[in-house]
Amino acid sequence: MIIDVHTHHVPKGWPDLGWPGAPRLRVDSEREAVILLGDREFRRIADDCWNPSVRLERMDADGVDVQVVSPTPVFFCYERPAAEAVRVAKIFNDLALEICASERLVPFCQVPLQDPDLACAELDRCMAAGHAGVEIGNHVGDRDLDDEGVVQFLQHCAAVGAPVFVHPWDMAGGPRLERWMAQWLVGMPAETHLSVLALILGGVLDRVPDTLRLCFAHGGGSFAFWLGRFENAWHRRGDLVGVSEFPPSHYLDRFSVDSVVFDERALRLLVDTMGEDRVMLGSDFPYPLGESPVGSLIRGAGFLSEDARVKLLGGNATRFLGR
Repeated sequence: MIIDVHTHHVPKGWPDLGWPGAPRLRVDSEREAVILLGDREFRRIADDCWNPSVRLERMDADGVDVQVVSPTPVFFCYERPAAEAVRVAKIFNDLALEICASERLVPFCQVPLQDPDLACAELDRCMAAGHAGVEIGNHVGDRDLDDEGVVQFLQHCAAVGAPVFVHPWDMAGGPRLERWMAQWLVGMPAETHLSVLALILGGVLDRVPDTLRLCFAHGGGSFAFWLGRFENAWHRRGDLVGVSEFPPSHYLDRFSVDSVVFDERALRLLVDTMGEDRVMLGSDFPYPLGESPVGSLIRGAGFLSEDARVKLLGGNATRFLGR
């Protein structure tokens, strides 16, 4: 069973969300559209975002049995009033169930993370309706994963058995990051690394049950490469960094990462750091920076044993999804 834990959808149609600059879709043809933020082009997309038949054809071509299908983060609306964000979440979560009618497409919902009570209620509604888990952004404004409200939501996810996929979003801007897709090439890995630090140093993993199933996108950003620096700082500058109950390496079996790193050397570092039970196939399908063909890095990695390859391609995801 080959399971891709990191893919996204965009429904073809949704109602006017009701504020200037809200996301909308300009449909250019039967197969092409553009996500607009107000009048600004955010991303060109194709029918593999909304058409399940096309998505399943692409999966068959790549030998993928199951996709976890998550929202595209631009629709999270964490910056909006919570009442608006929950209305948007309900719209997109219900449309996701239409796209994911096939048992091969496993929907993850979105929630208004800026309000933990509303977020928990929407998660419960979605899990009852057929969603298998939830995707969250890695921060809500200046509030990171150790924010009390976010911790409350993660505790609820553990209680109801909902796996959580953490995706970077809303990266810092400025002239130095507006060239060369630097927000995606530098900002996204840094955002994810920062949030893993918040998870550990903020004491989140000391407070949430070890039954919480948590996965970070994009290989966990730059975390694996800099774990040694993180560990050194925890021991040598305990006055500033040593705030978690244990050193950072103690928590490596408490979360997982996907495999969207594109290079065998990087994948080897991930497996060496996280362990072969904590890395799962992810592609970022159907976006241009995703892996294609899906799974080619894991399939071709010479350092993996066949048992490890089976785990990365689907065994670990089966456990993550609670199947």
